[in-house]
Amino acid sequence: MYTASEPHDSGMLAVGEGNQLYWEVSGNPKGVAALVLHGGPGSGCVPAMRQFFDPARYRVILFDQRGCGRSTPHASDPAVSLNANTTDHLIADIEQLRRHLGVRRWVVAGWSWGTTLALAYAQQHPDNVAALVLTAVTTTTEREVQWITRDVGRLFPAEWSRFRVGVPVADRDGNLAQAYSRLLSDTDPDVRRQAALDWCEWEDAHVNLGPQPRPRLVNTDPSYRMCFARLVTHYWRHAAWRGPSELLDNVDIIAAIPAALIHGRLDVSSPPDIAWQLHQGWPASRLHVVAGMGHQSGGEMGVRTLAALDEFADIAA
Repeated sequence: MYTASEPHDSGMLAVGEGNQLYWEVSGNPKGVAALVLHGGPGSGCVPAMRQFFDPARYRVILFDQRGCGRSTPHASDPAVSLNANTTDHLIADIEQLRRHLGVRRWVVAGWSWGTTLALAYAQQHPDNVAALVLTAVTTTTEREVQWITRDVGRLFPAEWSRFRVGVPVADRDGNLAQAYSRLLSDTDPDVRRQAALDWCEWEDAHVNLGPQPRPRLVNTDPSYRMCFARLVTHYWRHAAWRGPSELLDNVDIIAAIPAALIHGRLDVSSPPDIAWQLHQGWPASRLHVVAGMGHQSGGEMGVRTLAALDEFADIAA
């Protein structure tokens, strides 16, 4: 990993509907532009994301997507409406940020949810994308949401049972993302807090393949948990506002864009078949299925991501 360079420029960008996006730029001001798309939705960007990019070659651009991180208004506030927080709003935000920073084309790197957003963005604006690096690939279809909220519970039966009973009896055999989304909008703050905690405990459970619990989200600040849970359930219950196989069906639009698809063989949160299907219709892509890795960005996954970004710095220059 590279040493993360500190931002040399940052600011807040007004993108409409009262939203202000936090953005920052680090690395070489004259280098190849690279856009980083964080996961979640709702995780926000962190300094460690800069470490995948050679600061001598890349102009690294990070931003917090609508409603999370340092962007405002913050989705942790139940009074903040999410009606103007959709995939298409985020794509428009990315384009506004690109124009604001004077970028013609950029390398786009995404992790987890960020890969869904990267694909949706590239399919709408292929001329603005020089290359794609997608790690822990998802397309956020109803099928994938069904898997991650229900079907994968067969591997974590005790944890999933606790997750399921967190919603009212009438909702337990239905769309759990939708049920939790309603709880997170309840007028009772205790109901909202418990729903956010239950959701984050389940997320922590299914991304951990180790023998011991590895709490991550449950140990974060309550406002972070609330923001994360509200945005994830909002996007998942709408299947990212895309058709059942829309991102896969439209891969021909980006077929000539170089891409690295990096996925863990043991990713039970987002099984490798989605990355494999994308690769089948994407001649310019390379698929790296990494043995022993789950839904994560470090280890050998990080090595592959860094290598792809090093290579694409030459292609995009």
